[in-house]
Amino acid sequence: MKLSDFDFNLPEHLIATRPVSPRPSARMLVATPDAIIDASVSALSDWLKHGDRLVLNNTSVIPARLSGSRIRAGAGAGGQDAVAQIEVTLLAPSGGAEWSALIKPLRKLKIGENVTFAGGLSARLLAKEDGQARLAFNLTEEAFDAALDEAGEMPLPPYIAAKRPADARDRNDYQTVFARIPGAVAAPTASLHFDQELLDALKKKGVDFTHVTLHVGAGTFLPVKVDDIKDHVMHSERGEVTAKAADEINATRAAGGRIIPVGTTALRLIETAARNSGKVTAWQGSTDIFITPGFQFLVADGLMTNFHLPKSTLMMLVSAFIGASRIRQIYAHAIAEEYRFFSYGDASLLLPGGS
Repeated sequence: MKLSDFDFNLPEHLIATRPVSPRPSARMLVATPDAIIDASVSALSDWLKHGDRLVLNNTSVIPARLSGSRIRAGAGAGGQDAVAQIEVTLLAPSGGAEWSALIKPLRKLKIGENVTFAGGLSARLLAKEDGQARLAFNLTEEAFDAALDEAGEMPLPPYIAAKRPADARDRNDYQTVFARIPGAVAAPTASLHFDQELLDALKKKGVDFTHVTLHVGAGTFLPVKVDDIKDHVMHSERGEVTAKAADEINATRAAGGRIIPVGTTALRLIETAARNSGKVTAWQGSTDIFITPGFQFLVADGLMTNFHLPKSTLMMLVSAFIGASRIRQIYAHAIAEEYRFFSYGDASLLLPGGS
């Protein structure tokens, strides 16, 4: 398939830069093979059944965006110190005090030079590799976490960051209410629609929950640059499905309940964990699973997800899940009805087997 098969025209004003409040007041498009219904996230329990299981990603977004300074003593005009402003976006830890990161502008930083941030945090450039950097920080473990919390900002998606800077409100808005395990540099955005009241209502309905962990990486925003999608190299993300989580999912399937991941991250993870045996098993590592039309889904019966970017790997995933022609109809309806798009936007509930 060609990249153009996943393109569509999105009016600029439909890109959400702030979430609605309260969280479940977001709109929710419900799509089955035969119907498209306009609903709201607050009514999610109306579309789920006793014995269904939602799979939630409990990753926690870290304040991964840092602004710092590189100083070269006496290297400026008239012997003044030369100062450059450096922006760092952390990607993933690589052991000890080291992290992979994106740096802007990378050309202004030499191997071995230091960047100083607020909160007593600094980092030394160890290497430049394929447009990314490897940094060694001066702090580790709890001291690093505390300094990062003081110095860092939430790493908003590029399409929001281009419109406004991150602020204190994003510390709450860009974090799920069930975030537990730090490590993501992007939020599992479908989960942003949940609050405790909605979780309690679903539990009362008899809906069960399983928590898995996939640390969403900045690669989720990378554009696809090839015309033939089979040539695209998918980014990898770290995750874990515990034995308890696997047992819960398999028990629900055995009992006839539906497995509905909340977000493409949870879906990618449980499908990864089922590749070898056809059922979910305990799994830990990095996944670069690339889901495109023709993919055989082994676990997910439904999917709750936001509305995705044109020509993105996530558009390919939802096209695979409910059908390419059907997803075009769904997105045409969403645009006509002015649903809000992307990370802070509205939700969809895709039920390829019907409701």
